[in-house]
Amino acid sequence: MKSEKVKMKSEKDAMSWEIKRLGDFVNIKTGKLDANSSSNDGIYPFFTCSKEPLKISSYTYDCECVLVAGNGDLNVKYYEGKFDAYQRTYIVETLNKETLNVRYLYYFLDTYLEKLREQSIGGVIKYIKLENLSDAKIPLPPLAIQKRIAKILDAADALRRKDQELLKKYDELAQAIFIDMFGDPVKNEKGWEVKKLGELFSKPVKCGPFGSALKKEEYVKEGIPVWIMDNIQDYNFIETGCLYISEEKYLDLTTYSAVSGDIIISRAGTVGKMCVIDSEFEKSIISTNLIKLTLNDKLLNSYYFVRLMKYFGKKIGRLRTGSEDGFTHMNTGVLAGLEFPLPSIEKQHDYLNILKNINNQISLLNTNTEELFQNLLQKAFKGELVE
Repeated sequence: MKSEKVKMKSEKDAMSWEIKRLGDFVNIKTGKLDANSSSNDGIYPFFTCSKEPLKISSYTYDCECVLVAGNGDLNVKYYEGKFDAYQRTYIVETLNKETLNVRYLYYFLDTYLEKLREQSIGGVIKYIKLENLSDAKIPLPPLAIQKRIAKILDAADALRRKDQELLKKYDELAQAIFIDMFGDPVKNEKGWEVKKLGELFSKPVKCGPFGSALKKEEYVKEGIPVWIMDNIQDYNFIETGCLYISEEKYLDLTTYSAVSGDIIISRAGTVGKMCVIDSEFEKSIISTNLIKLTLNDKLLNSYYFVRLMKYFGKKIGRLRTGSEDGFTHMNTGVLAGLEFPLPSIEKQHDYLNILKNINNQISLLNTNTEELFQNLLQKAFKGELVE
């Protein structure tokens, strides 16, 4: 079998890694259950296309593997043990652990997500095919080097996870201040006026373009950004990871344009993820799987609303409709009818000033560890992390 090679630097002499077709070294299968098979009192993980697993009372699989979400919010997870999986989740096992280390495979597929997104097809909900995974080209160094790379990345990931725990503490502080100022938003203990979200729009709710309006071959390497679900991370806006279209294509899609201050919400995959766009780009549009909200900022601040939904967000779970194939979608009509307590805009701004100071600390912490991890991840599969 023919193979390509990755050149590496070495103090002694040049080494090379063979590039192999992933499908020749793994067994790939899909789960069999629909999205409604989860059980709140289950004892086993139930992997769906969401980043966080659900629970289930029984299991079908017992192995060490990498799980790849096959549609919507594309992501990868590593797991070893008993579990079950949604029918559009790919379960990837190595055929021989002495040839391909599972942790090394996990980190490789994490870096390969961008390529999978480029290859995804479909209308409202994008999905990947089995061959998108099996035809992937993976650098395959000797097992000892794979384990060294995985060990380094495990250490970096552990550091990142520790910082994520600290981030949770900051978030708990922000939540405590929120409750102190506004009370429990579900109980509305302080008697704020209750409003429907639809009364507070300054523009109509807008869904992203369907597949026929924006095809994958129309994306370019740079230009006008197209925000995707990956730009929403834990209620925060992350500018990196977007797609791009040309200025000419943008002019065809200006009805889907978005600006800083608009709220974007995922309407497929992990339904209800949201954040406020905060970008230096003057022009941008939303992708197929997003909804855009533009609020009347004299009554409701976008950042306050997103923070409110973080604590009030269980209602978002009711704003979706199911279908026979197990997909769920955000129902924009029900979204407009969402009712919640609305304090004065001055009170909202007081809270946001406090939140700004907390977010400054969060930003510094998150950026440092995340950049370190991503830098190591990219170096690992270019042959630059170990010699």
